[in-house]
Amino acid sequence: MTTQHQTLALLLFSAFVAATLAITTWVSRHRQGSAEEFYAGGRLFSPMENGFAIAGDYMSAASFLGISGLIALFGYDGMLYSVGFLVAWLVVLLLVAELVRNCGRFTLADVVAARMSERPVRIAVGTSSVTVSVLYLVAQMVGAGSLVALFLGGTTEAARAWTVIGVGALMVVYVSVGGMRATTWIQIVKAVLLMAGAVTLTVLVLVRFHGDINQLLDTAAERSGYGKDFLSPGRKYGADATARFDFISLGLALVLGTAGLPHILARFYTVPTARAARRSVVWSIGLIGSFYLMTIVLGFGAAAVVGTSEVRASNAAGNTAIPLLALDLGGGPGATGGTVLFAVVAAVAFATILAVVAGITLASSASVAHDLYASLKRRQAGQHSEVAVARIAAVGIGAAAIALGLLAQDLNVAFLVGLAFAVAASANLPVLLYSLFWRNFTTKGAVWSVYGGLVPALLLVLLSPVVSGSPHSLFPGVDFQFFPLENPGLVSIPLGFLAGWAGTVCSREPADEAKHAETEVRSLTGAGAA
Repeated sequence: MTTQHQTLALLLFSAFVAATLAITTWVSRHRQGSAEEFYAGGRLFSPMENGFAIAGDYMSAASFLGISGLIALFGYDGMLYSVGFLVAWLVVLLLVAELVRNCGRFTLADVVAARMSERPVRIAVGTSSVTVSVLYLVAQMVGAGSLVALFLGGTTEAARAWTVIGVGALMVVYVSVGGMRATTWIQIVKAVLLMAGAVTLTVLVLVRFHGDINQLLDTAAERSGYGKDFLSPGRKYGADATARFDFISLGLALVLGTAGLPHILARFYTVPTARAARRSVVWSIGLIGSFYLMTIVLGFGAAAVVGTSEVRASNAAGNTAIPLLALDLGGGPGATGGTVLFAVVAAVAFATILAVVAGITLASSASVAHDLYASLKRRQAGQHSEVAVARIAAVGIGAAAIALGLLAQDLNVAFLVGLAFAVAASANLPVLLYSLFWRNFTTKGAVWSVYGGLVPALLLVLLSPVVSGSPHSLFPGVDFQFFPLENPGLVSIPLGFLAGWAGTVCSREPADEAKHAETEVRSLTGAGAA
């Protein structure tokens, strides 16, 4: 990229960072000492504001960079990510949004522990929530490294490393200083910018092909190098039986994982009522649905305008397809329009990464402080002590995400998020659904359900082609691959449900029917909800 690209992109990105830091500073003047203020922003946000914030949380670097890149590389098979992410919201709306808002206060563990022995349940669910959050953060860090390598032009390991470290430092500042209120407003600003950028690029792609979708798809197929096969299943997931099972596993993880993501569930606590939580999801579905439809146009647009081979040459995982598309649509590397559009898209993508990592870090630090710390202390932790621990936890989680992000630089961000979704669907969703809907569920069942999904999911990832045994794995020089699928969801999700059932059946502790009845009434009516 030219010096002009670099300078303009950095200026725009710096402007966003300055604006968000100003928001954080302004918010920090309000009292942030109480847990309700820090974790839930005082529950003062309207359904529309929270809907934009949920959309901002969900439309991550995986959505903007990774999905479009996969479509540009693999055509039809890449498009399946868009469908999976979108359908997942129906599960959230129909099964968990209102019930979670009624039963919990700040975290997923609040919902499960309402009718169980708190300490073992909070430790298990808190551990699982932190694990999912760190995996999700890694994807955002990888997206940050890919972007800076593109618009700084150097692609040096040092440049990418310092970018990941810088993003990690900023997210710690956002969370520790501003809490949920600052994080929510940053998400709202980011959602508006991202939607505006996606609409602009989509319109320009459609104008380039005179609004003719068939011409767009035909050109994409031609420039992909695969011909009509590019528009048919099989480029990534249809080659053999293993690939087909991998696709089923991915689909399960994407559709079921959203309802187990800690940073998404935490959003339902920032509104005053369950009805407001439900309306928030309706707002977010409108925004998210339109956005994912646009990613399909942008992905095929990148294949048609830039070319699949050029996208792969820039970044093997396809993470830079959208900035390259913006550069071409604006007139090319030498044109002012190309420079401006490229810089705007790069800055919006960075804004996306910063906003999402802030939300995830807040949710995971809340799990550390509200669930793990409060459970491990013998005496009840005070609210101020708990918030202080959450701020410290944000630093530790940021450091872990930076380290893993540096290790996974060459993996596609949408694929990495797919792994996080698989762990969430395996460990968090079974225990959540059992707690809400199964009268006989017990503490042992809850603990077994979490660990019975979490441990297999992590082990299967470690023993999969993602980590070793292939040229594109994290450690290509070694081979301890025993599990053939890249995504563990097909095996680990049923194991999570099965472990929860087995733990309950084997439990000597009788189910507390009175607490279940209380939870059921509270979840359906909102009576006694925080």
